[in-house]
Amino acid sequence: MVPLSEIMASFYHALKLDLSMTAYILVIPLFSYIYWLLNGRKVVELKWLTIYNKILIILFSIVSVVNFNIYREWGSKINAKAVGFAISTPNEALASSASSPIGLTLSLLVLLIVIGFILQRWVVLRKLSFKASPIWLRGIAVIILVFLNFLLIRGGLGGSPINQSMAYFSKEQVLNHAAVNTEWNLLSSALAARMTKNNPYNYLSKQAADANIKELYTPAKDTTINILTTKRPNVVLVIIESFTADLTKTLGNEDGITPNFDTLIHKGVLFSNIYSSGSRTDKGLVATLAGFPTLAAGSIVKWPEKMQKIPGISQPFFKNGYQTSFFYGGESEFDNYKAFILSHNYQKLIDKNNFKGGKVTKWGQFDEAVFDRQIEDLNKEKQPFFSTLLTLTNHEPYALPGNYKFGQADNVAKFKSTAHYTDSCINAYLNNAKKENWYKNTLFVFIADHGHLLPKNSHEIYVPQRYHVPLLFYGDVIKDECKGKKFEDVGSQADVAATILGQLDISAKEFVWSKNLLNPYAKHFAFFSWDNGMGFIDNQQCVTFDNVGKTILYNSNPKDKDLTLKTLNTAKSYLQNVYQQFIEL
Repeated sequence: MVPLSEIMASFYHALKLDLSMTAYILVIPLFSYIYWLLNGRKVVELKWLTIYNKILIILFSIVSVVNFNIYREWGSKINAKAVGFAISTPNEALASSASSPIGLTLSLLVLLIVIGFILQRWVVLRKLSFKASPIWLRGIAVIILVFLNFLLIRGGLGGSPINQSMAYFSKEQVLNHAAVNTEWNLLSSALAARMTKNNPYNYLSKQAADANIKELYTPAKDTTINILTTKRPNVVLVIIESFTADLTKTLGNEDGITPNFDTLIHKGVLFSNIYSSGSRTDKGLVATLAGFPTLAAGSIVKWPEKMQKIPGISQPFFKNGYQTSFFYGGESEFDNYKAFILSHNYQKLIDKNNFKGGKVTKWGQFDEAVFDRQIEDLNKEKQPFFSTLLTLTNHEPYALPGNYKFGQADNVAKFKSTAHYTDSCINAYLNNAKKENWYKNTLFVFIADHGHLLPKNSHEIYVPQRYHVPLLFYGDVIKDECKGKKFEDVGSQADVAATILGQLDISAKEFVWSKNLLNPYAKHFAFFSWDNGMGFIDNQQCVTFDNVGKTILYNSNPKDKDLTLKTLNTAKSYLQNVYQQFIEL
């Protein structure tokens, strides 16, 4: 039973999207008023506004009642897919709606229209009077009006423009969906629909592409190397902002930036040849938590209704009795992180809004505060637990609460300094965690959200080293004989889910794009992409390809033409099939 307080809270959390949709509706009347205001009229009356309002009232009332029935059948709000379905196959659409309560639907439609007409007649002003004022004063008024309307459309001055996540607040999905403005969601869906209609990466026949992917994901045996002393440890997954392999001494030959992490490497299990799926946090987060690869120019976080259909690593943990939580010092609404978190069985979300006071950056809390908060909360959790922490300090503009280890002469120096700070936070975090009773039964997994141009400042977007990131398993639950071990085969950030679950004997079959790095019979490869291109790397070769220019940009083994063709076709098959699955979600 959902508490009444949570139901009422949905109205509060709906306000931002409601106001944004209102601001969109106001654009046409606003610019009409502005036109006459700047032309010097003292009284502006828009007689057509009544017709404009009535059309919108009827249209939005129809959308609302249709949404009731669509949500009942599909579990999602009305979107461009539903509208397209109704237009392209009207007979099937009518058949699908045959079970809808027609009487109730029509009654609600009439009620909404009547209430709307009454409100527009007695509440909406169609005539505005202005006192005589100079043109410059009217100009200032115009600027203020346009700015305020833009602010409402955008959702405020925060770092993240408005999105569906702004309305998410509850573990109950129906309340999150209720808080999302129906018309705003439909408009957003319609604008984005063009990317979900056709696959722009149909390079090979379906049969050839399917065969190539099947070869990648069909190991000779389904087994695993067990590196843990227990099958039910606590698991803490730390995703580190921009923590490229180049920052470390072990993998990047850089001195003094990450001394603590390099020390941890010798006490844990390192996967030294891992590549991030993309070059941004939104793509890295989904790849790590859902095992879902990147879409080149697209990102699944822009489509919450699709994103909630892919699995999340938190879900099998939750189903197996784990307490689940997510910690982030920034705005969880950014890039729809919040929508993913709350739709994938994370029971607790701590973000920027849950911290009081303290030093902050443009993005939110410094890493040390977030690590401290996680320990504080985990001390109250029932074991076993699965907790995820996403850092943010090692991000532009590279702000720190104290001294810069490498100075502030340029971005390279500042980037190295913030990375060094995060490294020190990780060290302090583990030292503090060791004092707690849950530490000895906890597996810590550290991975970057993506690679980075810095600190080398020499890797173009299509060069594989740009995506090279460390993956480290650490903790007392690791067998003594495995501590300090390195696995050097190629793997992907998307493999984290299957690898962790494999150690716990929990099925990972729903993570179809994730493979167990500790299965010695698994194929060793990684796929990555950026806006206009993609890359594929295995133990033999790396090839990157420009999807626009249709040219190879990087080839680590250009002399072997047959191998190059095979690698390129595998990359094309990968992106083609991933994107096709995205369309069909």
